[in-house]
Amino acid sequence: MSVKILEATHLTKTYTIDSRQITVLDDISLAADSGQFIVIEGKSGSGKSTLLSLLSGLDRPDSGAIRLAGTDITNLSEDQLAPFRNQTIGYVFQSFHLVPSLTALENIMFPAELGRNRQAMDEAKQLLERVGLAHRMHNFPQQLSGGEKQRTAICRALINRPRIVFADEPTGNLDSANGDIILQLLLELRKEIETTLVLATHSKEISSHADQIIRLTDGRITSATG
Repeated sequence: MSVKILEATHLTKTYTIDSRQITVLDDISLAADSGQFIVIEGKSGSGKSTLLSLLSGLDRPDSGAIRLAGTDITNLSEDQLAPFRNQTIGYVFQSFHLVPSLTALENIMFPAELGRNRQAMDEAKQLLERVGLAHRMHNFPQQLSGGEKQRTAICRALINRPRIVFADEPTGNLDSANGDIILQLLLELRKEIETTLVLATHSKEISSHADQIIRLTDGRITSATG
């Protein structure tokens, strides 16, 4: 029997802009089995990034519930959410979000050090070796190319071997060659650490690899396949 690593029910999210209420997500329900590759597909402005922020606990819904790895995260305090996210969730941003003052190695080690992992340095070096960046470990983000930054960000997301990884347009700021490398790397590492991958994209090429495709249009699910 499949195990649901992620369950979201009736999520809504609105923002107030210049006294106007904008509904970004409207009654979203979805589920993912452990180990699946899920794509959330949609055009810019469809609500993909907002949905990933809610599912990963980076933001909170106005209504609805989210259950991750058996834990209802909807009403957890920030003090409760922070360690849960660190140990259970990995997140890959489109714009990398590396700490400028830390080297590639230090950026990757950071989540493991928060979890007091004494093997943080060794495991970070192994990941850098795995993604072909061992020679860049002491470089700062401004000394890395876009593809190298994203590979570093992926290593950071995976250092704690999370149960689920969220990736928000991870190839969006890269050329097609680097984008293909990053996609293949994510898919390979997902299998190696046996994690679930939930990826937001508007790319049909990426969607072709997915176990399940959820399409968003104007904040609503208009189709779900797989």
